[in-house]
Amino acid sequence: GVSQHTNGFYNVLGWMTVNMLLGNIDAKGGIIAASTYDTKGKGKGELFDVTKLAGSGSAFGVSSIRHGVDYEKTTLFEGYPARRNWYPLSSDIYQETIPSIGDAYPYPVKALIQYMGAPTYALPAGHTNEEILADVDKLPLFIASDILIGSTSMYADYIFPDLTFLERWEFQGSHPNIPNKVQPVRQPVIGPIPEEASVYGQSYPISLETLLLGLAEQLALPGFGADAFGDGLDLRHPDDLYLRQVANLAYGEEPDGSDAVADADDREVEVFLAARQHLPASMFDPARWEAIVGSNLWRKVVTVLNRGGRFEDHADAYDGDRVAHPYGKLVNLYQEKTAKTVHAGTGKRYPGYATYVPVRDYLGAELDAYRDGYELQLITHRIISQTKSRTVADPWLSALMPENGILLNASDAERLGLGDGQEVRVVSATNPRGEWDHGAGNVQPIVGKVITTQGIRPGVVSFALGFGHWATGANDVTIDGTIIKGDQRRRKGVHANATMWTDPTVTNTCLIDPIGGSVSFYDTYVRLETV
Repeated sequence: GVSQHTNGFYNVLGWMTVNMLLGNIDAKGGIIAASTYDTKGKGKGELFDVTKLAGSGSAFGVSSIRHGVDYEKTTLFEGYPARRNWYPLSSDIYQETIPSIGDAYPYPVKALIQYMGAPTYALPAGHTNEEILADVDKLPLFIASDILIGSTSMYADYIFPDLTFLERWEFQGSHPNIPNKVQPVRQPVIGPIPEEASVYGQSYPISLETLLLGLAEQLALPGFGADAFGDGLDLRHPDDLYLRQVANLAYGEEPDGSDAVADADDREVEVFLAARQHLPASMFDPARWEAIVGSNLWRKVVTVLNRGGRFEDHADAYDGDRVAHPYGKLVNLYQEKTAKTVHAGTGKRYPGYATYVPVRDYLGAELDAYRDGYELQLITHRIISQTKSRTVADPWLSALMPENGILLNASDAERLGLGDGQEVRVVSATNPRGEWDHGAGNVQPIVGKVITTQGIRPGVVSFALGFGHWATGANDVTIDGTIIKGDQRRRKGVHANATMWTDPTVTNTCLIDPIGGSVSFYDTYVRLETV
């Protein structure tokens, strides 16, 4: 919420500063840091160190999204403003990836591999990505790993099938609203939908992991195959990585294994084997699994997997009125590192303390002109039955709310002469036509039904995420000469992200917080036009 503005960094810093002054950091009921059990095994006695791959290299040069490095310290420095922003204090600027490819800055890209994401749907002004993805001169090769033909993967040259959350592994970690130390482990519970492929002589369903291992095998990349993790420790199958991570989790944090989990008894092993007997051998083979982790850790691995992870006892979360796992580091009212960092657009240093900064474009200008003739502030929200771009695939969720609409305060509706169920088009200064242009003549109007309510502030309009699809199973597609009919249910409702403001100085992307890199979901003003 507070972070998703062009001044998001200072909004968050403001709230952090208040909590710091109140003494809430590391306190019961206050701000806490997430605490997770280790799965990497680095420097922990007999554990498997999965951070090292034999013979593998390391990244070099400037990242394509220009993060983690100061513009002034690179050979690309050409004064101010830089062609696009640089993010030395941030780590992952998702929304910069495709627009940077479009501008060939800091360099052109020959190939893009995308996993799972749908930036054209999920991002503010995500429609600006579509033209780039469709341009083979700007992006010669686009490969996607996806469970369906999504709103972004629809532009890919190749789509490799992937596994759903019920078919795959994941170590989700924790979140700083959980005081206990935890590490959940998502693991396969159903057989795969995709067919199997063979990599390094091992069978596994087609997935992101199979794609990466297959590429590594064909290119003879170091750090894969035999002895990848060390002598006798291969990486020829996804289980070679994931099971060793589970073993690290089971072994515990202490080098001597003194906090390892208990061995599973015979009954637990029986339950474990029976619960997975329906899985194909490519995904579950108890003899192969035990060989990967070793007999000394096998029953501990069973203990962890039977419980879906490792979870500290609830009673161990606090030490009196303080958290048992504190952040425990220096916290500064004045951030010297921030104050030394220069904005690549303006050439000015950032403030090193919490302050108010107006909503601005990349060059530092305020956006008052964008508001002329557009009086309603646009926001967006999620409902519990539609939380992602892909949740529309579940028909039972649509039964709870078949379509969304444009939420409008009743007083605004009366003033504008609008009534419940009336169709309106959402337009803004950067999308005055109120439409998505998906290319190849596929134009989708941004039209939704008015929903009047007293539950939204006057002067504000909102729409729920997850509706108004043009892909993700909503459209007809032809595969090997066979037409797969689209599900009209998925097209219902409105998705208005394309009306969210683009930056007038960097026109192929949304407005972005220049420090933390968060996108602006809540700074756009729109007008509703009757249809």
